[in-house]
Amino acid sequence: MKNRTIYFNDARHYYLFVFEPPMDLQDAWVPIDECAGTGVNTFVYGVSRADGLFYPTKTSMRFGEDIQPFQQNAYYRVWHNMQSLIDKGLDPLQVLIDRAHDKKMDFFASLRLGGYGGMNPSNSVLNGGRGWVNPEIRNKIFDILAELTLDYNTDGVELDFAAAPSGGPPCLQKEDVPEYTKVITEWVASVSQMAKTRSPNKAEIGARIYPTKELNIKYGYDIDTWLTNGYIDYVTPMLYGHNLIDTNKPIEWLVDIAHNNDVSVYPMLEPYYNREQRPQHTREWATPEMLRATVSNYWDMNVDGIYTYFFKWPLGNEERQILTELSDPDLILEKDKHYIIDRATETSESVGYKTKLPIKIPRIHESITKSITFNLSDDFENRIQRISSITLKIHIGELVSDDKLQILLNGNSLESEHCKRYSSNEISAYHGQWLEFNLTNVRPVKGSNKLDITLISHPVDLVSTLVIEDIEMLIKYNYYSSKL
Repeated sequence: MKNRTIYFNDARHYYLFVFEPPMDLQDAWVPIDECAGTGVNTFVYGVSRADGLFYPTKTSMRFGEDIQPFQQNAYYRVWHNMQSLIDKGLDPLQVLIDRAHDKKMDFFASLRLGGYGGMNPSNSVLNGGRGWVNPEIRNKIFDILAELTLDYNTDGVELDFAAAPSGGPPCLQKEDVPEYTKVITEWVASVSQMAKTRSPNKAEIGARIYPTKELNIKYGYDIDTWLTNGYIDYVTPMLYGHNLIDTNKPIEWLVDIAHNNDVSVYPMLEPYYNREQRPQHTREWATPEMLRATVSNYWDMNVDGIYTYFFKWPLGNEERQILTELSDPDLILEKDKHYIIDRATETSESVGYKTKLPIKIPRIHESITKSITFNLSDDFENRIQRISSITLKIHIGELVSDDKLQILLNGNSLESEHCKRYSSNEISAYHGQWLEFNLTNVRPVKGSNKLDITLISHPVDLVSTLVIEDIEMLIKYNYYSSKL
């Protein structure tokens, strides 16, 4: 197992889409150079969408071949940026590989697996086709991976099984999953065999998968067998397109089975605090405090490193500092943290991923209690003298001051703690209220915590449902002890 801090570039949004052609080497090196000199020791490059590859492939179709003349400037730039390097005798992919190695980073090529450029559209699962039931699709994608592994000096390839459905088609229709799960497993074994017998040095195989065992089974991915048989060197649990930071991703099951089989786990650190897929919200990047809290919880799960992407671009001093902190648990031990409980988006709901929030509390005559558990990794018992404040924030949609609530943290009432109320958000200030508790007498604990919220009474002429939309915990540290 290897300790890795991984940064991902998808070849498009912060690279080939934005630079004006012709591309010179200084521009071509940007994805590597912007994270060089930080804690990042592994660079992963997304070489594909389902409609083409972002390098001069000999086995499939380069992105842009079939859509000329171009209908948007981003696609025009992709084609001509790559072509400008090719015209100079440079391979756009090899340029990045060489630069990564010059900067002492490993380089992995990440491939989305639901489809490929030039595939007959009728075979796509999204169009009613049967996807990987067709052996020619499996064989074509294998050939692309063989090209990336054998024709380029990559350190490995990443099998992106988690791109569907937001980033491409799934491999199988729902009804084909029971019969063809074994076929996908055999295909993974063949890719592994190809990579591990590469001469003179073997290539590693990584896999992006879904966070829960149930979701992977649903899509035809027998993760237990992949790991038990040694087909995979690392796994990254994630949801493509969800992108909301979550300090309590349920991946303990994966860490256990992976480590039992000497496989590394690098969970995805999502880049956003909010985004447009949540009602009443716009896009906001996660703060350093939010990223630290998430990483701190991951280290407590005994992961082997952190994988992240899509930081605010161009990467500045703050982003580079974050990439350094993420690589070492000691660097974030006593720094401010902001824990975020996972919240649903359109993407998470479409995939079938169950988040802890939102939670609905109907206004009915009987009292209703809703409970939620979450983990915090700060050592509140032994480090409390260095902690300057602990703040619990709860955002409840449809809440009014005449609603009477009882809130317990680990069985202790927050009634005596100071509570500040303020409007829900800037877009729809009327939507609900934030409750912000300054915790001085009732404190959380390291590890599992439980929050109980009970609606005791409500206005008789208001029948809308309360919605617990956000739960957050902010921990602030001081350099000096608070003890007198």
